[in-house]
Amino acid sequence: MKPNLNIKSWSADDRPREKLLLKGPASLSHAELIAILLGSGIRGTTAVDLAKQLLIDHHSRLDRLGQASLQELMEYKGIGEAKAITIVAALELGRRRQAEAPAVRSTITSSLEAYQFIYPHVQDLDHERFLVLFLNQAAQVLAFEAVSLGGRASTLVDVRVVFKKALDHRATSLIVAHNHPSGSLQPSHQDRTITGQLLEAGKVLAIPLRDHLIISNQGYYSFADEGQMTS
Repeated sequence: MKPNLNIKSWSADDRPREKLLLKGPASLSHAELIAILLGSGIRGTTAVDLAKQLLIDHHSRLDRLGQASLQELMEYKGIGEAKAITIVAALELGRRRQAEAPAVRSTITSSLEAYQFIYPHVQDLDHERFLVLFLNQAAQVLAFEAVSLGGRASTLVDVRVVFKKALDHRATSLIVAHNHPSGSLQPSHQDRTITGQLLEAGKVLAIPLRDHLIISNQGYYSFADEGQMTS
């Protein structure tokens, strides 16, 4: 007997799966994809309805949902530990796929390219992280490292550590970036100070700082684009 391929004949919880089988994953909404992860809803609430509520509570943004902890997800009626773990694991896989280094060495020739390279590594963080792109003469990425972890409002950076790593990687220039979990793209006094220190050290060691990016869920601020690369 052939399976019934009429979506309407399936239970509400099974319809996203059937839609995926018939039309492919790209045809599903965010809520329908999350509903597949949930598997089932609860009495009076379908998995799709539960998924929609999850999204609404996180501003209908997957990056916001990606910041939710297991405990926060388990506060929803119908989401136990197993379902919460499934959601967190799926979002983490998506994040890793986006951040995975390509087989071909990346070339960074603009602030936008630097932002696109770095953003996946900081998009869901609730604390500041200071990262460095170490580049060769052809502006190709030799290495990419976090050199400092901070709190919600600031992070401390040791200029000596940054340039020791630059020498270790035989970099000829570098780009630095850090995230603002608050969403603000305005550089703080501390941001300007560390930029000046890195510029000065780069001149001494002939490893110039090409840019300093501030990244948030609102986009990015480039010191170079704004003409702020003077010590």
